[in-house]
Amino acid sequence: MSNLEIKNLHVSVETPEGEKQILKGVDLTVGDGEIHAIMGPNGSGKSTLAYSIAGHPKYKITEGEVLLDGENIVEMTADARARAGLFLAMQYPVEVAGVSVSNFLRAAKTAVSGETPKLREWVKEMKTAMENLKINADFANRDVNFGFSGGEKKRLEILQLELLKPKFAVLDETDSGLDVDALRLVSEGVNRAHRANGNGILLITHYTRILRYIKPQFVHVFVDGKVALSGGPELADRLEEEGYAKYEAE
Repeated sequence: MSNLEIKNLHVSVETPEGEKQILKGVDLTVGDGEIHAIMGPNGSGKSTLAYSIAGHPKYKITEGEVLLDGENIVEMTADARARAGLFLAMQYPVEVAGVSVSNFLRAAKTAVSGETPKLREWVKEMKTAMENLKINADFANRDVNFGFSGGEKKRLEILQLELLKPKFAVLDETDSGLDVDALRLVSEGVNRAHRANGNGILLITHYTRILRYIKPQFVHVFVDGKVALSGGPELADRLEEEGYAKYEAE
């Protein structure tokens, strides 16, 4: 059984005014196959949590642990964390000019698994995953995210999720900027990957609309750099009605 445990996590970033603390003692455990939603207002530290887990060098962990299957990964590089089974779907995926989607995906799969996938099997698997996400075949020959629409960028993130098969996936506002049809496609991709691989998912979002398609077992309210309240899926409905002001005041 895999397990992602965040214990008393404190994280700071450098600003023009000096070091600023963003996360102030986050405690959270995502079990094998569980889906957790983190909801909260802008500036509460949700994306900082995502990037800190993934190992972004901009975010300095000053205290606490991130344990993957009992091993503290805080000192690991981002690529070592990916090989250990972590995946981050970014809110703002970066453009990589000169690298085709197909080459990028196969190189990523090789790096994560430690062996190059057999070409014929890989092409078949990638084609099936692309068709499921309604991605045109010529997409594979385009440069990574270069000139992509917002929806295409998010679908590429989920294509990676389906093909790389991580133990745990952190989805940072995957629903942002998506229309209804794109949201449904992306959500179906997340659910398909979850059913196939049984991975744990940490879903970060502002809104409940994506939770109509991706059903979490646990919902956490994130305010001022820490978890203010945790509950079941009914908590998301309360947030939809009440907003975050109550928790920010507390």
